[in-house]
Amino acid sequence: MRLAEWVLVIVLAVLASIVIRTFVFETFSIPSKSMKPTLYVGDRIIIDKLSVDLGTINIGDVVVFKAPKDVAADCDDPVTDLVKRVVGLPGDHLTSKGNTIYVNNQPLKENWSHWEPLGSAIGDVVVPANQYFVMGDNHFNSCDSRTWGTVPRSDVIGKAFLRFWPLSRFSWF
Repeated sequence: MRLAEWVLVIVLAVLASIVIRTFVFETFSIPSKSMKPTLYVGDRIIIDKLSVDLGTINIGDVVVFKAPKDVAADCDDPVTDLVKRVVGLPGDHLTSKGNTIYVNNQPLKENWSHWEPLGSAIGDVVVPANQYFVMGDNHFNSCDSRTWGTVPRSDVIGKAFLRFWPLSRFSWF
């Protein structure tokens, strides 16, 4: 191959990777223990951005989103992106009693791994339009929507669909 062909191949590969990372998939490292036992500090996940842009967000989805500005002050956490689980959708009424989360007056069926006790109670919250109520699976040790409020859909970066590191914990979401 001539030099010009090599340069063209390299430029196209770099452009393709930038487009894929910007619009389709991105990797994230888990920064805190708030998602234990599902995700541990240092786990690496891949998120799907198109599923948010073109699809729906459901209760139980693990999402990555831009950290609300109050996170740094309220949680003493300087991270810019967070990973939490969606427990309330737009229009849902949330509350808690003891270790039970209620969504629209029905106990939330947490069909995923999580640690109790609940910790901070959920007040009487109605999730605004285009917003989500999110919590860490390590309920007691999670600074989440109970502290800084709901997350706007526009701040959701993507949904987790694969943990690829460490290899011993490789799994699909």
